[in-house]
Amino acid sequence: MSDPTMYGDSDDPARGTEHGASHEETAMPPGGWEPADEAQKEQIAEIGEKRQRSRVREGLPWPLGATWDGLGVNFALFSAHATKVELCLFSADGHEERERIELPEYTDEVWHGYLPDARPGTIYGYRVHGPYEPEQGHRFNPNKLLIDPYAKQLVGELQWDDALYGYTIGHEDGDLSFDERDSAPFMPRCRVIDPAFTWGRSREIHIPWDDTVIYETHVRGYTMRHPEVPEMLRGTFSGLGVPAITDYLRRLGISSIELMPIHAFADDRHLQELGLHNYWGYNTLAFFAPHPKYMATDTVNEFKEMVARLHSVGLEVLLDVVYNHTAEGNEMGPTLSHRGIDNATYYRLMPEEPRYYINDTGTGNTLNLSHQRVLQMVTDSLRYWAEEMRVDGFRFDLATILGREPHGFDEGGGFLDACRQDPLLSQCKLIAEPWDCGPGGYQVGGFPPGWAEWNDRFRDTMRRFWKGDEGQLAEFATRLTGSADLFAHRGRKPYASVNFVTAHDGFTLRDLVTYNDKHNEANGEDNNDGHDDNHSWNHGVEGETDDPEIRALRLLQMRNLLTTLLFSQGTPMLLAGDEFARTQAGNNNAYCQDSEIGWVDWDLSAEGQALLAFTQRLIALRRHYPVLHRSRFLTGEYNEELDVRDVSWLTPAGEGMTIEDWEAPESGAIGVLLDGRAQPTGIRQRGSASTLMLLINTHPEEVEFRLPPVDSGEGWCLRLHTAEPERHTLSMFEGDERYAVVGRSLVLLELVRGHESNGPGW
Repeated sequence: MSDPTMYGDSDDPARGTEHGASHEETAMPPGGWEPADEAQKEQIAEIGEKRQRSRVREGLPWPLGATWDGLGVNFALFSAHATKVELCLFSADGHEERERIELPEYTDEVWHGYLPDARPGTIYGYRVHGPYEPEQGHRFNPNKLLIDPYAKQLVGELQWDDALYGYTIGHEDGDLSFDERDSAPFMPRCRVIDPAFTWGRSREIHIPWDDTVIYETHVRGYTMRHPEVPEMLRGTFSGLGVPAITDYLRRLGISSIELMPIHAFADDRHLQELGLHNYWGYNTLAFFAPHPKYMATDTVNEFKEMVARLHSVGLEVLLDVVYNHTAEGNEMGPTLSHRGIDNATYYRLMPEEPRYYINDTGTGNTLNLSHQRVLQMVTDSLRYWAEEMRVDGFRFDLATILGREPHGFDEGGGFLDACRQDPLLSQCKLIAEPWDCGPGGYQVGGFPPGWAEWNDRFRDTMRRFWKGDEGQLAEFATRLTGSADLFAHRGRKPYASVNFVTAHDGFTLRDLVTYNDKHNEANGEDNNDGHDDNHSWNHGVEGETDDPEIRALRLLQMRNLLTTLLFSQGTPMLLAGDEFARTQAGNNNAYCQDSEIGWVDWDLSAEGQALLAFTQRLIALRRHYPVLHRSRFLTGEYNEELDVRDVSWLTPAGEGMTIEDWEAPESGAIGVLLDGRAQPTGIRQRGSASTLMLLINTHPEEVEFRLPPVDSGEGWCLRLHTAEPERHTLSMFEGDERYAVVGRSLVLLELVRGHESNGPGW
């Protein structure tokens, strides 16, 4: 019988607890590892050598990773070029490497073995032997402890040290040198988990794309300053699941919460040296493991409980995932996992000089999804999060990389095809960030059916339009109606366009109307990082001001931008905190600000509370009126059979727009008539939805609009005016009546019969 402390605590492995979480609760140090006493090491090694041959079994080459089957643990690791793989087992506290076991079998390029006396809580890592030939693309170094690419949980923190590198830093041969120092004292370990979890009454959420409103936020930053989240839970999955948070999200009206990267990631060495941290998390270490710092309970099931709580209030959970690169950087980076397991397979290397990495991501390396095993790892990861963790969809960082084959981006590439044919993944929401920094990397509108895409054309157009830039009217109309020029092909729908005005990368909404220039000095890069072309406008003063006129104008512009976002065809995405005018003090690249700069401030001013109420009203209006989120593109063409035009573009005089009107550089006022009688589906029949009229004026001065004529007994009911956000009294107007729209504002009118209006908010 083996020493029970070798594999975690000595309790009965069949012991059950609430949600089946307790098998993972082995105590771990917060970071760093102490080497064992040398005499103790020798004694343990001798004992281990005597028993390992009789204990280890052949196991199976699948599933990859460490899998608990109720009787033991199967270990399987892919490496096409390794010569030997050693499984390293650690004490329950993770400090001591107790044993190295050579995996006995090699099947289909998978090294595998089975330990019948291992159990959940086992702490492990790998050492992989093979050629160290950087000029041939091979960087094996068994002195480096490696993370299992399929690890379901990491424990401990990465402690930056020169021993983490496969070569000797400072050596005259650079990365061609070979470093013999043991990296284990500085590496996180992997932990075997028991996936058992009682989902109880948790239900699956399937929100139609037409009804989707996405809310992008950060697990840590969203709750760190929230007064109703217990301090011990702030910044964690548990913190996101407390009633104060879930009730707020439900009342806001959004349908889907999109979490910035939650896969275990590394803190960048250069940031630590500056006293900063990788806050955003786009630096993945393990694609199957939740980030350790986001777990208050040190159990993977904490993530599942958060999902269950969000599902219970009707919210989808989407994950922002980073499968385009890893935290190992270029040839001068550390050896943490994939590089030491099979560098030549996992990464795209320069064909003529495989010592160097193809850097289409701008981060030093690019995952090689053209290889079937790398593709398998990524799709296995997605299926794990979708099936085991019950995530509802994914937003893919630098997604062009995922569709990139050796010849360039290919919408029929292996990864994109794999997702569309997979019976599970094809039912998830799949959202691409459709660009990278490689050749031909900008692919907005170029992804295949079944994908939605971030639409930066929408972002830039709406910013320019409301800022008052000339010549934006035609582009504005295209973006408002779902960007048909980009997405109306192959049966794609308007919701394929994920519209946003702000996102994590860039200014917040409040900063967009408060600063002309970025202010990223706190990032330690002399304000040289972040985008310079923001299409922002400070409205007369750079930064915060007490001037009441400027403050009022800024709030009006925020309402205009939010209204345009939520009243446009497509899928709106709202940045967390924009609904109450959150600021980052002008920092438009808060990737390293795990601080009050990056955290959401919940101490709302009166202005913030009013904007929140206005945003709730906008979302409610969007949901109430089907013509604001149609499943068919608006064309403006007259349908003779139904005697209706789905959208009409009108001048302030009430006349149809001409080419001259569209091209006039000073044009900044337009009427948009959305006819609810238009055909709503592929069946040729009239719709029965409400007809709406948008009156839009970006000029600083008032513009008078002539309202469209109506039938007898009908009139136009004022639904919303961005210049009068707190107005809640009914106002009716007759057809052909004149209506003055104040400068820089937007009006929503509904066609009603008499005083029958009963929309939300009245």
